Amino acid sequence: MTRENLLFSIIGLLLGFIVGFIFASTMNQRFGPAVTQSTAGSQNLPADHPPIGSSAARANPQGMQAEVAASLEKARKEPNNFEAQLKAAELYYQIQRYDPAIEYLLKANQLRPDDYQTVVNLGLVNLDAGHYELAEKWYRAALLKKSDDIAVLAGICAATLGKGDTKAAEQAIAKLERVDPASQDLPQFREKLTSLKAGDKPK
Repeated sequence: MTRENLLFSIIGLLLGFIVGFIFASTMNQRFGPAVTQSTAGSQNLPADHPPIGSSAARANPQGMQAEVAASLEKARKEPNNFEAQLKAAELYYQIQRYDPAIEYLLKANQLRPDDYQTVVNLGLVNLDAGHYELAEKWYRAALLKKSDDIAVLAGICAATLGKGDTKAAEQAIAKLERVDPASQDLPQFREKLTSLKAGDKPK
């Protein structure tokens, strides 16, 4: 497949998902820290995101197609443009193309290693991609910058549970409980941990 055909296919997917797709994970700031897959509605979208299925999206699909194409092309042509790399990552994330989203986030991280939200987003996207080791790595890097970030703490819980590390998961859950005892994620984390521990026991 040529680069032009691939770009056309990506644009088509993006348009379809932008009109009809509800984000898989809770967004914060750009498409920020989320923990678990959710069927949540539009309240989880960024504040500046147009409503899902908005009349504007339906009324001007060609305009949206041009905007998506321009964003992806800009990221490709301007590898040192931090904002362009983030935008491309966001577009890929919206259609659950996690690997290219990670690729653009890594480029953004190289440009601004101290940008906290990019580090968090690398944890988020790797988590959603099922790359639990990498997700934990990036979440822990974020935790070094902000030790009481509840979303990051929950992300570590999800990552350690995802890779089956019961000891690390138990520690992470305990820390989350100390920081945010009312966290709605705690019951499912505890349930998953109990299940993992039961599976570790000799038959």
